[in-house]
Formats: sequence, structure tokens, C-alpha cells
Amino acid sequence: MEEKSYKEYLEHITTFIFDVDGVLTDGTVTVTSTGELLRKMNIKDGYALKTAVDAGFNVCIISGGSNEGVRIRLKGLGIKDIYLGAHNKIEQLKDYFGKKGIKSENVLYMGDDIPDFPIMKQIGLPCCPQDAVPEIKNISKYISHKKGGKGAARDVIEQVLKVQGKWNGNFSAKYD
Repeated sequence: MEEKSYKEYLEHITTFIFDVDGVLTDGTVTVTSTGELLRKMNIKDGYALKTAVDAGFNVCIISGGSNEGVRIRLKGLGIKDIYLGAHNKIEQLKDYFGKKGIKSENVLYMGDDIPDFPIMKQIGLPCCPQDAVPEIKNISKYISHKKGGKGAARDVIEQVLKVQGKWNGNFSAKYD
């Protein structure tokens, strides 16, 4: 049986799930003198996340990290389903699917490292940034040309929304 191109999945996506560190950030942290861990997030990724929420997509974050600044940033983009401190991501995935009645074949998940592996094996469109670890690249149906924290989330969201005719392409009507 011939393997489907990742593009054949795009029109059926209703849900985006993202890891944070290494996907929405570049995977590095700055440690302050008080022990606080600072992360950088890409504004273009943020715009795409907000656009997906505004277009009616389910957007969920499942991350092993537990930084409350990350939660505040994501809530500010309109994301309501945020699971931080997730050490067994499958539990959070099952909880989320149960609450929302989501089917795995309608989900795009983007992860970059080993903790994402179990989820990525269970969803319709597993994706990763260009700088993901080899094990994750091997099971991804799409590998972004962008690195984590450098537009990888924007890349996949924009592709899905464009295929579905929901990307902000008609600016004159929206901003007149």
C-alpha cells in the first residue's frame, strides 16, 4: 500500500497540539541568578496560533515544562487547553480527546524529542521541526523546513489553514 503524502491529511485537520520546548521555543533556556528559566517564543508562531484559535480550530499544548510565564503567553493567544508539567503525555492526550470528542485522525501534533514519541505514534499527522531528534523525524509524516522556536508551528498551521481556505488572505475585507 502506498504511503499518503502529508498534504492529503491537511484538509481533515481540526486540532493542533504542540509541545513547547523545542517546538514553540528553540529548546534553550536562560537561567537567571534566582533560578528562573527564561524561554523565547516566536511572534510569527504566536500569530499563527491565534489565527488557528480564531478560525475555530482546537489548539492544545501538552508540555513537560511547567513555566507559568508560558501558560500566561499561550492564554493571551486564546489557547484554553494547556497541559503543563505533563510527564506522561498520553494521559493528557486521552483527557483532552475525551473532553472534546476528538478523533486522532483529525489531529496534527508537533513534537521534537523522545517524550513526544508515544503521542506521535497515535495521531493522524505527526510533524516535527527541522531540528528534532532522529527518532522523532523517523515517525513524522512532515518535517518542517523551520527549526523549533523559529517558525515551525507557523509553517504547519499556515499550510493547514491555507488548504482549508481559512488563512487570513483577504485583508481588505477584514481591515477596511
